[in-house]
Amino acid sequence: MGGQLVPIGCKSIILRSESMRTCYVIQFDNPVTYANGLKLQKQAFDIVRSGRADGILLMLQHSPVFTIGSNGGVENLLVQPDVLSSMGIEICYTSRGGNITYHGPGQLVVYPIMNLNSFVKDTHWYLRQLETAVIKSLEAFGLEGKRKEKYTGVWIGDNKIAAIGVHVKKWITMHGLSLNLHVNKEHFGLINPCGIVEFGVASLNEYCETVEDQMIINKVRDTFGDIFDMRLIQKDAFFLGEQIL
Repeated sequence: MGGQLVPIGCKSIILRSESMRTCYVIQFDNPVTYANGLKLQKQAFDIVRSGRADGILLMLQHSPVFTIGSNGGVENLLVQPDVLSSMGIEICYTSRGGNITYHGPGQLVVYPIMNLNSFVKDTHWYLRQLETAVIKSLEAFGLEGKRKEKYTGVWIGDNKIAAIGVHVKKWITMHGLSLNLHVNKEHFGLINPCGIVEFGVASLNEYCETVEDQMIINKVRDTFGDIFDMRLIQKDAFFLGEQIL
């Protein structure tokens, strides 16, 4: 599968302009394969590294995939790979931190490609900022997201609604967070998500049935701009260079 741009034409749309730091926002509305998602991140990484932007925010949904992070996670896969193949679910190994997790339709994935040299050169600070972005976004819909001691991510009660895993190279970030909107929770049942067995998984539609995806996406986007104090400018994928979708 490929990704299709939200139809905004070829013009830039300035979403938030107070800050001197610039972040370009690119949103896709069709599921993107995990392999293509990595290519998009690489394109964004090269632009940020060149100094053309302080950050690029990629916002998308993936086609069904289990990703295994740098901490491993094969032992937390509860079915054989041929079963996943028959269900149309890929398995991909990745450089992000953390254990095994799931991405698929009904889940917002946010890849902030950020030059921490322009912010704070501290990975732990960055992880807490990502959690705060989710917590503040959930507040707008009347939900109380919380952190859990010893774990990265955001929870509603004892159920995890947002997973976070990053990779940092030369103080430029890759990978990011996933927020469950109306995700297929049966797919999560095929793994021990993030290697955690004592807690469950939450999805936003269990609490806010009438909230549209774009409302959530807009809130997450704007919250990133506030928390990181960035000037947000919306672009289409042509900004990244060679088209891969």
